[in-house]
Amino acid sequence: MNATPDQPLSEGSDELPSKKSSATLKDWKKYLFEFLLIFLAVFLGFLADNIRENYTEQQQAISLAKSFYEELKNDSVSVVSKIEGRMQKAKSIMYMVDFFHDSSLTSTSKSKGLPYHFVWAMAARSPIIFTPRTVVLEQLKSSGSIRYFKNDRLQKLIGDLSVAVDYIESRQQYEDRIFATYMEPIMTNHMDFDFQHKLWLNSTNLFERLSEYLNSNEYIPFKLSQPEKIDRQAIMNSLGYYHTNGLLSTRLIAFQKYIEVNAALLNELRVEYGLK
Repeated sequence: MNATPDQPLSEGSDELPSKKSSATLKDWKKYLFEFLLIFLAVFLGFLADNIRENYTEQQQAISLAKSFYEELKNDSVSVVSKIEGRMQKAKSIMYMVDFFHDSSLTSTSKSKGLPYHFVWAMAARSPIIFTPRTVVLEQLKSSGSIRYFKNDRLQKLIGDLSVAVDYIESRQQYEDRIFATYMEPIMTNHMDFDFQHKLWLNSTNLFERLSEYLNSNEYIPFKLSQPEKIDRQAIMNSLGYYHTNGLLSTRLIAFQKYIEVNAALLNELRVEYGLK
């Protein structure tokens, strides 16, 4: 049976697929839009976290840099003071070498120079021992905080500083052994402890008191104890060994290396973080 003009079957059949296709396309656009929104939200969240993390690390780096800078600056002053102490001790050792070479060992000394240099040469320890502050350095090493410093040269210098500090500690331990073996016996066997007692009675700073005594009109008799047991050559050898293999070597090598690395680090921190 043929269709009549009042029954447009073919037209109805063409419109139905077209409407379905249009609806499907709209759905895909909607899904794509939603996906893009979700992706953008995740990406922006990731970006925000990354920016926040970088900012936090930058602030931590600045805080560590300031603390590290102050630590290094304080040590740069301290090491100079210890070098001055070492130079004074070396001077006193050479004074005592000359004394034991050709001076009388039995007479009571009228000179304040002998007791002053004897104490400095045989007893002085605290004025020459340098103990670097390593609180921030150890924190950087143990916690991995060194990663906050993005400057490669800065990281290398921190490693160099750690090596320099370890070397100073090793050298000073070696000095302690020399001191205990060669210097303390001279002190315990030949020091005038009556002089020492009178000098340091009620004193809180021993070496300041010694300097005050040297430059004052005060006089306290001093004589070497057990002069008959003194072996001049043995004592001069001990003094020379301690002077050259202990004091001088540590100052010229270990201390000097530390000073160089310390200065380089201070300069790098100034440049990198605008510190003063």
